[in-house]
Amino acid sequence: MRLANIRVGFALTGSHCTIPEVIPQVENLVKEGAEVYPIISQTVDETDTRFGSAQKWKEMLKEMTGKPVINTIVGAEPIGPGKMFDVMVVAPCTGNTLAKLANGIVDTPVLMAVKAHLRNQRPVVLAISTNDGLGMNAKNLGLLLNTKNIYMVPFGQDNPQEKPNSLKARMDLLLDTIVAALAGKQYQPVLVSVS
Repeated sequence: MRLANIRVGFALTGSHCTIPEVIPQVENLVKEGAEVYPIISQTVDETDTRFGSAQKWKEMLKEMTGKPVINTIVGAEPIGPGKMFDVMVVAPCTGNTLAKLANGIVDTPVLMAVKAHLRNQRPVVLAISTNDGLGMNAKNLGLLLNTKNIYMVPFGQDNPQEKPNSLKARMDLLLDTIVAALAGKQYQPVLVSVS
């Protein structure tokens, strides 16, 4: 088991179409021995979509991890002082979350969790899913690619013909990226084909 005794903060943000692809990765981390603590944004906490209801995702996360879901800023704040996690994952990481993280804005449970975790200089793994990664968010992505303790799940254009600015992480590479990040390394290559 590659993550035996590793404590993982696993945060989900509102790229609702990507959540069904992310949920099996949470289960995979648990199978690899990780102790996974789910954290969700307000959007995931409150929004029902054609991809699933908020209640469904919360119940699945609690059942898979055996941990209560952190869904408030107040609930996420103790992560830093308590040094609760060895690694923090944000998957999917929306463009909105990416932009706020790059600019130091903390107004959601996920952003508070990341900020609190980073104060301990521990790794944060981002699995982006954004329609504007090569548009308005390109500068934020560039900034985070060069930020200490931030690691990216390899990503690429998921639909270059119809959505040329859209970027999506290869969720099947999440585990490998976490293992590398725990060793202080960026899993390579960062740019991959995802379509």
